[in-house]
Amino acid sequence: MSGSPKYSSVRIGVLYAQREAIERRRRAEERRARERKRAAQRAQLAARRAELARRDAESAARRDAERAARLALARAEQSQADERGLDEVRALIEEAQRSGARADASALEGQLAALRGRVARGEQLGDAVERLRGRVVSLRPAAVDSAADDPASVLAGLERGFAATGPDGAALDADGHRRCTELLDQLRVAAGPDRRVRFDALLGTVEHALARHTAAVTEARAAAERNTRAEQEREARQQEQEQEREAAERQRAEAAAAALEQALTEAAERLDVVRPAARAVVETAAELGDPGLADEIGDALRTATEELTARSAAEALTAVSDLEHRLPDAERRLDELELAYQRSRDLVAALRDAMTGEGFAFEGGEDEGGGFRLHFTRPTGARYETTVGVEDDGTPVLVYRVEGEPDVTLHASRDEPVCDTTEALLERVHEALGGDDGFVPGELTWDGKPPGRRAEPLPRGSSWRWSAP
Repeated sequence: MSGSPKYSSVRIGVLYAQREAIERRRRAEERRARERKRAAQRAQLAARRAELARRDAESAARRDAERAARLALARAEQSQADERGLDEVRALIEEAQRSGARADASALEGQLAALRGRVARGEQLGDAVERLRGRVVSLRPAAVDSAADDPASVLAGLERGFAATGPDGAALDADGHRRCTELLDQLRVAAGPDRRVRFDALLGTVEHALARHTAAVTEARAAAERNTRAEQEREARQQEQEQEREAAERQRAEAAAAALEQALTEAAERLDVVRPAARAVVETAAELGDPGLADEIGDALRTATEELTARSAAEALTAVSDLEHRLPDAERRLDELELAYQRSRDLVAALRDAMTGEGFAFEGGEDEGGGFRLHFTRPTGARYETTVGVEDDGTPVLVYRVEGEPDVTLHASRDEPVCDTTEALLERVHEALGGDDGFVPGELTWDGKPPGRRAEPLPRGSSWRWSAP
């Protein structure tokens, strides 16, 4: 029997199995309670994130509303300022009309009305009011008293009015400018002595031509200003659209950054909820000899941590969700490991008591992470090394290695290997392992044991028996 390990599978006793079932149900309820607690923590964190997001949205909306209110107030104040400026221009036009100006006041009034319409639509006039004011003021010197007695004074007034059309008058109304120049030359000749009749006859023609030229220049300038304003408005719209696009891009970028931070925060908070339990599974599974479970949860935990460190929000959330999904089953498997470990410890204690009760001396043992190795000696010097392990299906198994027993190489008449005394002793040890209230080992077997053979147990209290070959 020396050098040939002997094996025995161990069945759990009925009462022990009942106690273990009670413990398994208690652990299952604890797992459910832990998962409910984790779910409640996740819900609380989600509610807090939602509240913070709501507050942020309210703050952003409030800032936008305040910004819009300030802009509206500034525009209203500018519109009021434009209205006041237009009222002043209206007063200047009326004053020019009362002073006898020959300028086409209707054109100026039309421009004034157009500006009032723009103000009513909420448009900003910019320097349009001042330009109109300048044109009105420049026309006022053109007012001439046609009934004046001094031809020189009348001529001077007409020349001032002609000059008031500006240096661009010739370009804006070439025919009118040339006509006025010719008529003024003729009127200047008629302003000589003894030519008053000719002067008075020509004066109306000059005034009419000058009025038409002034109106044409004014309208040309207005058209040019309209074109300029249209171009400016187009450029302003383009600039505004560009600003709106930039603002929209900034908002999208800010929203994306905020969403990233929110997702990273969610992943980090959810990972904080499960990290302690995951670490406990990894550590305990490694201690109890299940590296597969330790690696599975350890890898999932490491992946979630690395994705968070890399600020990969979507990947981090996926990794955390995967860990959350794996954890309940991992804890269940860990509970089974711990139950099996406790079962092995109880079997070790029962085996130690049974073997010392049969005269063995316990020499110590080792916890090998899911299994135990025990050392015993007999008074004869024989050494027994007993391993308490667990099969893949969780069934406990005992493995004995014996050295130094005197009956190790007994032979039957047909040269079949037998170990009557040692086998019988171990069978009696097995009988003392508790039965229904503890453990029930099966048949002791070893390599080379004849089929269907079972040793007869030694009577209790009998001496160590051996037979010579």
